[in-house]
Amino acid sequence: MDEMYGTWRLLSFVRRDVDTGEEEDPYGKAPVGFLSLGRDGRMLALIVRDKRPKPADLTKITTQEQLELFKSMVAYGGSFKLDGNRFITDVDISWNENWTGSRQPRNFKIEGDRLIISVDPQLGPNGKRVTALATWQRVRY
Repeated sequence: MDEMYGTWRLLSFVRRDVDTGEEEDPYGKAPVGFLSLGRDGRMLALIVRDKRPKPADLTKITTQEQLELFKSMVAYGGSFKLDGNRFITDVDISWNENWTGSRQPRNFKIEGDRLIISVDPQLGPNGKRVTALATWQRVRY
């Protein structure tokens, strides 16, 4: 599917509790991110929360500041393949070693210049069943 390939800029990211329908914006109301999907079957994704903390001095960064930076982002890359309305990534690098070596399936649909990606229900960081929806805008140069 040719329209899938390219660079996408994140517009929104919402996590929804499957049982209650409650929604949260884990990366804030204005997250920043890019997704690159290459014709060579390689992908890279980076999402960061809006208003991330900025340490005053990297040579004196505290453990708590490092933790806050880690918790305010997602980054991974690997090879991917398309399968109907799903793309499946075999992750070979990640901000979170639990993802490295894993397979990450995603559902997608394209509406004009927007790519909407969702995940099937899974256990979220709070231990509840959640799904997530990321909306991306095609980057045009």
